[in-house]
Amino acid sequence: MHYGPIQKGQFLRRLNRFSAWVRIDGTEELCHVKNTGRLGELLLPEAVVYLEHSNKSERKTRWDLIAVESGGQIVNIDSQAPNRVFGAFAASGAFRPDLEYIRPEFTYGDSRFDFRLECHGAVQFVEVKGVTLLRDGRALFPDAPTERGIKHLRGLMRAVQEGYEAAAVFVIQMKQAQALSPNDETQSAFGQALREAARAGVALYAYDCQVTLDHLSIDAPVPIEL
Repeated sequence: MHYGPIQKGQFLRRLNRFSAWVRIDGTEELCHVKNTGRLGELLLPEAVVYLEHSNKSERKTRWDLIAVESGGQIVNIDSQAPNRVFGAFAASGAFRPDLEYIRPEFTYGDSRFDFRLECHGAVQFVEVKGVTLLRDGRALFPDAPTERGIKHLRGLMRAVQEGYEAAAVFVIQMKQAQALSPNDETQSAFGQALREAARAGVALYAYDCQVTLDHLSIDAPVPIEL
């Protein structure tokens, strides 16, 4: 996926989950943060950030904060991006070469999964999770407690029990991750649910991404260590 005009800036402080103050060309600007997670190890004072300009007149802010420099690389923090890049990745046949049809945002029971894939008679439900936390070479999810994430895993397990295929896909929005693991320190219940899902037959995948100032794409598989 590609972004529009990109501007470099410096992060100053977060106002709330949705907005932050940044400095652009010496001027303080209020921007929209495209991720409601904590991002405590990324959004540090004076961190170099990248912002996409918006021309929408109804907007209160002119900028969207989409990426930050950390550990010598650019980390994409746009929470909408993982679904978009996985959708393109899957549609190309890179996820499943036997793909015949892909439908986003599919409701099954009391769950709303990110994708429904039809593959030579088989139906697979896919839930996509974006990962922005990297610690000591290991990508960790989640960076904040997510009851919604646990509910999605339970829904995937029910789908398997009822004869469907199911997968949880972790899109790591950067390079340099040597493995992905559940972040038990932040939410042990998610880690327990993920291990239970794996035992129940839910397929688990992780991929890192190529990230530039204005582009994000899925790159290579990353091992999952539970």
